[in-house]
Formats: sequence, C-alpha cells, structure tokens
Amino acid sequence: MMGFAVGAITGVLSGFGIGGGSLLILWLTMMENMTQYTAAGINLLYFLCCAPTALVSHVRHHLVDKQAALWCTVAGCATSPIASFAAGVIPMDWLRRLFGILLLILGCKELFAKKSK
Repeated sequence: MMGFAVGAITGVLSGFGIGGGSLLILWLTMMENMTQYTAAGINLLYFLCCAPTALVSHVRHHLVDKQAALWCTVAGCATSPIASFAAGVIPMDWLRRLFGILLLILGCKELFAKKSK
C-alpha cells in the first residue's frame, strides 16, 4: 500500500513538473534498497505513463515553448547514448553521489534564482 501511495504522490508531482521522478528514484534507492540502475529503469517506465497526460495539459494551456522543446529533444537524443555508456562504467556509489549533487545544485538554483514576471 505504501508503494501505491508513493507512486500516486510522485505521479501528481511529476504532472506539475515538480520532480516527482527524482523523488521516486530517491524512494526506491533509499527505502526499497534498489540499485541505482533498477530505480532509473523503473523511473523511465513511470515517466512514460505520466508524461503524455502532463504534456497534453501543458500544451493546452500554452505552457510549452516549442522552440526550447525542440532544442531539448535534439540535445537529449545526442547525449543519451553517451550518458547511457557512462552510467554503465561509473560505479554505483559514484552515480548516487553525483545524482545527489545534481539535486542539490538544482534545488539551490531554484531557491535562489530571480523569478521573472
């Protein structure tokens, strides 16, 4: 039942763009003792279920910058094979630490960035 609740909460947060997938990975690795690779794979499958409905809603409300989305898609397709290879050769302890550092940097950026009107 706890897994269902965590999945539902992180799904709603993902739909709002708050980072539910990151929270799901943290839950799976810290509370369920999954490996980083397994948690990331589950998160990708989870994303495939949550993202389409969130995208439709954001497009309907004109919240998607189509040019930025195009550039992000191109960059993601170009760098995904490199990142996949790197994840296979970097030890899991380092992946966890790097992921934690990334979350801290992004969190600080969000907290201290000036908001535009």
